[in-house]
Amino acid sequence: MISITGEFRRFVSLTTNNWNYEIIPIPATIFLKEKSQQPTTNNRNCETISTQQPKSQSDFDKEVTQVKRLIKLLDIFIIFLFNMAIGMPWFLSFLTAGILFVGIYSFRVYDSEHMESYNEQIIRTIVGTIIGFVIILLFYVFIPQYINRFIFIYNFIFALIALPIIHITEYKIYIKRKLPTNYLVIGKKEEMEDILEEISKKTLNKKRFVEFINPSPTRLDKIVEERILNEDIRDKARDNKKYKYKKNIQQKIDRILVADPYLEELVKPKLKEYKRKGIKVEYLPNMVEKDLKRIPIKVAEKFKKYYEVAFEQIEESPGKRILDIFISTVSLIILSPFLLIISLIILLEDKLPIVFRQERVGINENPFTMHKFRSMKNEDKSKAKFASDEQHRILKIGKIMRPIRLDETLQFIDIFRGVMSFVGPRPEQLKFVKEYNELIPFYYARHKLKPGLTGWAQIMYQYAATLEQSKKKLSYDLYYVKNRNSVLDIQIILKTVEAVVWKRGAM
Repeated sequence: MISITGEFRRFVSLTTNNWNYEIIPIPATIFLKEKSQQPTTNNRNCETISTQQPKSQSDFDKEVTQVKRLIKLLDIFIIFLFNMAIGMPWFLSFLTAGILFVGIYSFRVYDSEHMESYNEQIIRTIVGTIIGFVIILLFYVFIPQYINRFIFIYNFIFALIALPIIHITEYKIYIKRKLPTNYLVIGKKEEMEDILEEISKKTLNKKRFVEFINPSPTRLDKIVEERILNEDIRDKARDNKKYKYKKNIQQKIDRILVADPYLEELVKPKLKEYKRKGIKVEYLPNMVEKDLKRIPIKVAEKFKKYYEVAFEQIEESPGKRILDIFISTVSLIILSPFLLIISLIILLEDKLPIVFRQERVGINENPFTMHKFRSMKNEDKSKAKFASDEQHRILKIGKIMRPIRLDETLQFIDIFRGVMSFVGPRPEQLKFVKEYNELIPFYYARHKLKPGLTGWAQIMYQYAATLEQSKKKLSYDLYYVKNRNSVLDIQIILKTVEAVVWKRGAM
């Protein structure tokens, strides 16, 4: 039985075999929550994913999340105080602080992998601050008496010196305080080892998968009693000063991770018992979405029933359409002089046609005609090819347009028409869609939303020129489709600027 209410709170009830989950989307993440209902007579007791956590670990996880938010708020507050100190009015100080924060945030200054490097912090802070200055200049017409070169010089020097030092200090404090969490994995090591290693690396080795089990209730019970409920193990295995586990001593297990729903069936009664005792049981889909920000295809296949129902309920947001109309209209007005200049240059270099039209696959796999400036010489376009196979055809103007995506600006027309959105999976060629629908599980799900000018996969991954690369790129599209909300869209828009400047991802 499936029921939907609202955009941000949708309830999906699934009862097949022993599964009965309620799916609750919230910004950028979806958690599985145990349903409160009377037991049915036709089904066995349903097993659910518990949201109850041991108090200490749960409180610590919340504390870490709060610390990350406080880091951002602290930056805004510090910049605000600095601008007040140099004599700026409070409202302009607040405006400057907010805009500079948006600039440095868009260049991923707050990502964990960038906070550990001082050089990375300096470079990203410089570029992010410059982007912030460009935005501030837009307000010059309204408040010219307050905006002068000294504001930019003082803020640039302050941001360059103070913010990287603050972030490195905050990062070291975070790393020192964040205790590693050890997991007992219900699943076969050879099936998910690469995914779990990626999670460990992404979490700076704060999540460790120390034991794999193809379980029987007896063996699972023994491990839980000896290595989870037995608190003496932690004291024997850990150096209290450095929080490092000593060799040749059994490591304490903090939580259980279900990486195989079929093996889970063998120990369901035991898992329910452990949850009542306060032992945290996590599921791999939640973990990969939270830590990797993608849905690996092998994980989607392993938890097939869950993801089939989740993707079945995806719908476009009416509010997003209103935003698309506004963005496309404003962009076409602002870019109109550049569109005319680009058209003339293409005409002079390689004659007509100026516009490249190609049939692409849109929402619900409906074909549409996509427009972009022609950046390649006229050749046979009847065969579908990867962009990496056609580098020899690039025009001189194309070498300028393509790195900064100017050739894509005509797609604002397609956004205005309603066949595309500003944010979404990139539209693919018809031939590749037919091929990948047969070769890649869940490929159809990326067409549950309108294709976009920019997207999560675009900023997080490279051009896909092989089947394996296409699978990994799809994993980012699936994450976006499943977790799309306004907050995630704003993150993508901000980080698109960074991706274009840094020439990262598929931008």
